[in-house]
Amino acid sequence: MRFPVLAAAALAALPAFADEDAGARLGMAGLLSATNSEKLPPILLSAGQPLAAEPLVLRSGTYYELEITADGSQELALEGAAFFRAIWINEIVIKGLEIRPLGLDSVEFDEAGTMEFNFVAIKPGSYELRVPQSRGDLQRLAITIQ
Repeated sequence: MRFPVLAAAALAALPAFADEDAGARLGMAGLLSATNSEKLPPILLSAGQPLAAEPLVLRSGTYYELEITADGSQELALEGAAFFRAIWINEIVIKGLEIRPLGLDSVEFDEAGTMEFNFVAIKPGSYELRVPQSRGDLQRLAITIQ
């Protein structure tokens, strides 16, 4: 009888020891709240053009929105299995259609269009998104999760 009472008391006391700053930063929705979200600069898929102006630096635990747009100049894919395994993808939106994948290795645009990724950065490290079989750094985007 004592153990359940002690366990219940310990669980009731946990909020008192919680990080007060974390509660102030996050809203009612926790990690998915507006106060914890950030919109990233878009990625442009275009034949022979750089994917982005500069590398991305993300914070673990932050919710991000990223638009990837293809101009239709060529059928292009974007791969980054290690990066996609280091994030939790909430949804991918394509023309109003929401996709909630369990995992992802790459995406491909057969024609012009836009995909919107909503995700939480999880695992710190260095990653990349790149156009498959491209040479050099022109069509490679370095991403660091801190």
